[in-house]
Amino acid sequence: MSEEIKPGEKSQEAPEFSEEELGEDLEAAERFAETEAALDHQVSDGAVSAGESAQAEASDVLPPEAPQAGGVEEAEAEITATHAELKPVIEALLFVAEEPLPFKQLCKILGEVEEADVRAALNELVAEYEAREGGLEIREIAGGWRFSTRPQHHEFIRKYLKSRPSARLSLPALETLAVIAYKQPVTIPEILEIRGVSSTSAIKTLLEKRLIMPKGRKETVGRPMLYGTSKEFLLQFGLRDLSELPSMEDFEDLAG
Repeated sequence: MSEEIKPGEKSQEAPEFSEEELGEDLEAAERFAETEAALDHQVSDGAVSAGESAQAEASDVLPPEAPQAGGVEEAEAEITATHAELKPVIEALLFVAEEPLPFKQLCKILGEVEEADVRAALNELVAEYEAREGGLEIREIAGGWRFSTRPQHHEFIRKYLKSRPSARLSLPALETLAVIAYKQPVTIPEILEIRGVSSTSAIKTLLEKRLIMPKGRKETVGRPMLYGTSKEFLLQFGLRDLSELPSMEDFEDLAG
């Protein structure tokens, strides 16, 4: 990664942009961000409306005395893992979960089991994977637990990931992501000041990949939009939270 993105350092050869050119870039990126946020909100609302509509239709079709779905849900709610089942069930849940599984949700799924027993079983499972020194480990990432590859195998995994063109970020997008990760919340003009080049297309790419998200607007002239990293960013880079961000050089190796 180029030196101009190091924390606190500004580009020595930053090209000058007219206010009109910069304004068009800002408006384009901010319109896209606002559209993305609006679509997410609509999808969320649509899901609720669809669910309510489905319930209304079902109530017209099914006889009142036969709430079949409710019976199944109640039966599932009564399922409780035995002490002997705790570790294998936790392992299976972590395997099928698409996102890190929060501890509270894990306890709820396991049924009427003491949280202390769930914690003990989880810790034993973590220790077992640590002791076997295989390619996988169980880590707490982005507020939940999930399987993760071991850091010492990073070079091989990186080689594989780089063979998938669709999964790679361009250098401008990678540089922009690094600036946002280490300077967040940050505006497009501030990113421009650090990188020295326009970042509109990179911002759009990172928004599409859900690696960054709008974080409100800065209370200054023009109220430019602020950007920060998202939960998807933590998932993609295997971080529990932003306190685990590596050095800028290690971030380049991890993401490149």
